Amino acid sequence: MKAKATVRLKFSSEKQLNAVFNALTPEVNKPILGRAKVTLERQDPFLILCVEARDTVALRSTLNAYLRWVGSVVNVVEVLGHSS
Repeated sequence: MKAKATVRLKFSSEKQLNAVFNALTPEVNKPILGRAKVTLERQDPFLILCVEARDTVALRSTLNAYLRWVGSVVNVVEVLGHSS
């Protein structure tokens, strides 16, 4: 692996952190392509996302995908929180 990035995401609630962690865990366990390896770690109130990739293109695309998924999950949790 030639490219590596670590992202620490701080969440405002444990509910958001749990939702994101649980939603991304299956993706981490069964990656679609072999160009990047992703690990997730919880350090309340942070989610640590580590990406190791063969090249910067794979690193960028993997980071973009995971960060978009994080944003989507947070949006869903917020919408569900307002509807109850």
